[in-house]
Amino acid sequence: MHRRTVEDRVVDTVNTGLLLLMALVTMYPFYYLIIISFNNGLDSSLGGIYFWPRAFTLSNYEKFLSDPKWLMAFGVSGLRTVVGAAITIFFTCLTAYGLAYRNLVFQKVYFSFFIIAMYTSGGLIPYYVVLRSLGLLNTFWVYIVPGAVTIFFLVIAVSFFREIPPEMEESARIDGASDLTIFFRMILPVSKPLIAAMGLFVGVGQWNAWMDSAYFVNKDGLRTLTYRMMEVINQGMMPTDLATAERAAAITGVTTFSIQVTAMVIAVVPILLVYPFLQKYFVQGIMIGSVKG
Repeated sequence: MHRRTVEDRVVDTVNTGLLLLMALVTMYPFYYLIIISFNNGLDSSLGGIYFWPRAFTLSNYEKFLSDPKWLMAFGVSGLRTVVGAAITIFFTCLTAYGLAYRNLVFQKVYFSFFIIAMYTSGGLIPYYVVLRSLGLLNTFWVYIVPGAVTIFFLVIAVSFFREIPPEMEESARIDGASDLTIFFRMILPVSKPLIAAMGLFVGVGQWNAWMDSAYFVNKDGLRTLTYRMMEVINQGMMPTDLATAERAAAITGVTTFSIQVTAMVIAVVPILLVYPFLQKYFVQGIMIGSVKG
């Protein structure tokens, strides 16, 4: 048995101290947002709040939950996250399964098209024209269809599918299974690490997206939660709106900043709740394709 030396204890102590410091630096900003969201907005503007709410209140959350715009935006963000992640996972895996087929004719040509598309872009204006020609502007599907296939995860999925033993598919084909049967009953069940990692990254990307809501949507009912947060920030910088907000804050104790912070907390909580369920697959998923057998 290896005997721990003084140097080992010193190194472990230093590493533990550095990790604790990194955890504190990383987690404290979010903790600060939480205590500010439960503190009176006017009192928060005075500063000096570090560890717990000085003037505890639920007014910020009551204001948030009573505003139909925020609730609608929260629903839109949640729906686009679930639907967008599911569709992206399905079509990306389906496309990758086809590209991973060893006897696919012109396989390298097809794969080259995707690689070129990953590193090149036509720009915002051609992209806008394409969306308009497809009739996606001012519709919910403008959030979903453009990201139905993610090329980055497509490359990773192709690498993952190629590592699956071909004997599995061959035995299924002998039993009369079709390509779709093999894909749904054999490939997807053994691809849980890939699906979990893809779902987490795509879901977070969909939840945090706001530029498509700003550029391609004019309907107020289709705005996302992150767009509403950006809207609050921009309105808070305008003198007239700032004066109006200050008069309202004098009555309710709710300020523009406190509502913004509350929205940030509410926006982060769903991701924190989902992550523990995907954690056991996450480490495996992010390592896919990094080591080749």
